Amino acid sequence: MRQHRAIHRLLAAVCLIACCALAAPARAAGPVQIDIYGPGQGSLNLALADPLGPAPGTPVTGQGAKLNEIIRENLSFLPFLRLTDPKAILGGTVLQSYKAPDIDFKRFQLAGTDLVVTAGWPQGDAPGKPFVELRVYEAYSGKLVFGKGYYDIQETQLPDVADRFCSDLMKALTGRGEFFKSTLAFVKAGGKNKKDVWLSKPTGRDLRQITNLPGEALSPSWSPDARFIVFSHMDDRTHALGVWDRLTRQTQRIKFPGNTVIGPTFMPDNKVAVSLSTGKNPGIFLLNHVFQKERTLEDSASIDVSPSFDATGTKMAFCSSRLGGPQIFLKDLTTGQVTRISRSGSYNTAPSISPDGTLIAFARMTDFGHRIFVYDMVTQSERQVTFGPGTDETPSFAPDSYFLAFTSTRSGAKQIYLITRHGGDAKRVPTGSGDASFPDWGMIPD
Repeated sequence: MRQHRAIHRLLAAVCLIACCALAAPARAAGPVQIDIYGPGQGSLNLALADPLGPAPGTPVTGQGAKLNEIIRENLSFLPFLRLTDPKAILGGTVLQSYKAPDIDFKRFQLAGTDLVVTAGWPQGDAPGKPFVELRVYEAYSGKLVFGKGYYDIQETQLPDVADRFCSDLMKALTGRGEFFKSTLAFVKAGGKNKKDVWLSKPTGRDLRQITNLPGEALSPSWSPDARFIVFSHMDDRTHALGVWDRLTRQTQRIKFPGNTVIGPTFMPDNKVAVSLSTGKNPGIFLLNHVFQKERTLEDSASIDVSPSFDATGTKMAFCSSRLGGPQIFLKDLTTGQVTRISRSGSYNTAPSISPDGTLIAFARMTDFGHRIFVYDMVTQSERQVTFGPGTDETPSFAPDSYFLAFTSTRSGAKQIYLITRHGGDAKRVPTGSGDASFPDWGMIPD
C-alpha cells in the first residue's frame, strides 16, 4: 500500500512538472531576436507549416508546395536557424488555419520550435495570378513576428517571392537581410586558358555567364551601385582591366602602361583601386569614374596588391612584400598611417575588409594548406575560421559583414563556399560543372 502511494505521488509530480513546463513561457516576453555578430552565437528552431488553400485545414500542392520548398532551401543557408523535422511535430504540420488565434501552437512548443511559418493561398495556388500571405509567429507566445502578402504570382516568380520573404525574416531576427538580396560575381573555368565572369545568388539560383572573352578573367569586383563589374583579364599578349556594364551588357578591356593589372576593386564612391606597374613592382592606384589613373594610394619599393576597403572608404587593407613574404597591412587613408595586420605565418594574402570596418579576412598558408583567418580590428586578435580539407583562399565579406564567401578545393575542384564571420560548417554554392573561384558580393537594386 505504501509502495502504491509512493508511485501515485511520483506520477503526480511528473504530471505537475510537465504541466508547468507547458504553461510557462520558454523565453522572455520581448520579440524573438538573435545576435549574429556577438560571441557565442545562438540559434533558433523554425518550423514550416503546410501551405493552406481556401478550405480550412486543406493544404495546397501546386505553387504553394513549390514556394514552401524554396523557402526551406533558402533557410538552410542560415546557420542560426535549425529547421524542425516535420516528423517531430506531434499532430503534423497541416493546420486548420494559417492565422492566429486558430493555430495550434502547442504541437510546435512540444517539438521545441521557436518560430512557426504559415502560408495561406485564399484563392488557391493554381496558375492565374494567385495571392499568398506568409506569416511568422512566435511558437510560445503566439505573437505575430511579421506577415506579408504577395500578389499576382506566376510560377517563375516563386524564387523571388521566397528571397524577399527570407530577407524580411532575417532582418526581423537579426537587423540585417542583405543575404537573400545579394548576387555573387565569380570566375568560372570554361576550358583550357578560358575563364569568364559569372553571376548567381548565394543560394546558387539565377546562374548565368556575363563575359565571353578570349583568355582568363580574375578577381571580379562589384561597384557599389551594382552597375559595373571590374576584373583583371589576361589574353595571349596583354593584361587589361575588364569592365562589364550591367545596363548595356557590354564588356570592354582597358590597357595600362606596364602591362600589369592585378586585383581591381571598387571603393564606396564608385572609383576603382587597382595594382598597376609603374616600375619594377606594382603599386596601388586610384582610377577615376572613367577608369583613368587619378592618384597613388600605396607605392613602396615592394609589391603592393589586393586593395580592399571598408564602407567609409577610409580604411584600405592590402597585401605587400615589403617585409619579405606577402603580409597583410592596413592603411588609414586620412592619416597615411600603415599598420601590419598579419603577425603569424610567412605567406598571407587576399585581404577582405568587412563593410562595417571591424574585421579583415585573409588567406594564410599553413602546414595543412591555405586557410581563412579573420583579424578583429577592435580586439586586435585573429582566429582561424576554415579548416579544410583542401585549400581555402580568396575570402570576400558580404554586405552584411556576417557572411564570407571563399574559394575551396575541399571537394576536389575549386568551388565557392559560404561561412560566417564566426566560422562554422561551410555551405557550398551550387555553380554547376567547372572550377569556380574569386567570389565577390554585389547588391543589384530592385
